[in-house]
Amino acid sequence: MQGTVDGFSYGLVTPVAAFLMACLGGALGLRCTTRSLRHRDSFKAGWLALGSTSIGTGIWTMHFIAMMGFSVQQAPIDYDRPITFASLAVAVVMVGIGIFIVGYRGATALTLVTGGTITGLGVATMHYLGMAGMRLPGRIEYDTLTVALSVVIAVVAATTALWAAVSVHGFLASLGASLVMGVAVSGMHYTAMAAVSVHLHATPAAGTAASAGSLLLPMLIGPAVFLILAAVVVMFDPLLVMGDPDWQRTPARSPYRPGVPAPRHVPSYGEPANWTARPAGRGFRRSAPRGGHRSQDW
Repeated sequence: MQGTVDGFSYGLVTPVAAFLMACLGGALGLRCTTRSLRHRDSFKAGWLALGSTSIGTGIWTMHFIAMMGFSVQQAPIDYDRPITFASLAVAVVMVGIGIFIVGYRGATALTLVTGGTITGLGVATMHYLGMAGMRLPGRIEYDTLTVALSVVIAVVAATTALWAAVSVHGFLASLGASLVMGVAVSGMHYTAMAAVSVHLHATPAAGTAASAGSLLLPMLIGPAVFLILAAVVVMFDPLLVMGDPDWQRTPARSPYRPGVPAPRHVPSYGEPANWTARPAGRGFRRSAPRGGHRSQDW
C-alpha cells in the first residue's frame, strides 16, 4: 500500500531551524576559507579544514533537522546510526575536497567548476545516503527527474558557495552569501524530498514523528556543539569577522610598482634639504658652488 508522507509534521519549526543551521555552517565556512586565502600563513590547511568541516556539518545538521519533520502516517520511522554518521563523513570529505582544490589551485573557472561539481555531488550523496539509513516497513521510491533536479541544484549551490568563498570578503557581504547558501541547500533538500514516495509492505501500527525525532536529536548534539565551538573560534579572530583593517590594505591604484622605490622628496622653497634621504649608490651629484669648483660625487 502507498504510505502518506508528510514533510512538515511540526509546521515551520523544522524548516526554519534547518535553514538557520545551513546558514550558520555556510557563514563559518565562508569566513574560514576567506581567512586562508587572504592570509597565507602556516595555518592555511587548518583554516581550510575548519571551513570545510563547518560547511559539511552545517549541511548534514540541516538535513536531519528537516528530517525530524518527515513522517509516514501509517508507519514508524527509525534510522541506522552507522549509515547516518557515514553520511556526515561523506559531506565533510567531499566539501573538503572542493574547498582545498580552490584554496590551493586558485579561483579559476576550471577549479570552481571542478570543486563545485565534487562538492555538489558530495552534498547529494550525503542526502541520499542519509535517506538510505532510514528504516521503515516498506521501501522508498524516487522520481528520477526530481532527483536529477536536486543534484543540479546541489552542484550549482556548491559552485556558488566556492565562488563566494574566494570573492566575498566583507562581513555583511559574507552574511548575505551565507543566507543565499542556506536557501540553496534548503531548496535542494526539499526538492529531493519531493521525489520521495513510500510503498509499505503491510499495514503496521501507526507510528508518530516523535519517535524519529527522539532518535535523531541525540545524534545532532555533537555536530551542533562543533558548530558552536567553530563560531567561537571565528568570533575570537578579528581577521575572520571583519577582514583586513584599512591601514593594512594595499591601495587599489598605487602609482608605484612593487620593488621600485618611491621618488625622493623634493624640498620646497625655504625648506632645508634632507641630506639623509639621498638614494643609495653613486651618481648623485651636488651642484657646483659659484666659483667654478668641480662638482663632486657622493
